[in-house]
Amino acid sequence: MPTQRFTVRVPSSLSQRLRVCAQLRGQSESEVIREALEQHLKKKLKGVSAYDVFKAAGLIGCAKGAPKDLSTNKKYFKGFGESK
Repeated sequence: MPTQRFTVRVPSSLSQRLRVCAQLRGQSESEVIREALEQHLKKKLKGVSAYDVFKAAGLIGCAKGAPKDLSTNKKYFKGFGESK
């Protein structure tokens, strides 16, 4: 999997705690940071709906010429999935 590099500034006290944590775990500082970030994002995304994710990605309302309420107005669902 391709990786991307980020530069983040942290206070020296946090940097020192990171270094100690990494040493105690026998991991690199990068591994500890990746784990912490993964756990943080999982916790933050709990309870986020698919609608929220698609809206943030700009996918809600992106169909050109379609009604703005296409994905939420039940009148457009009439007959959807029924065989003719």
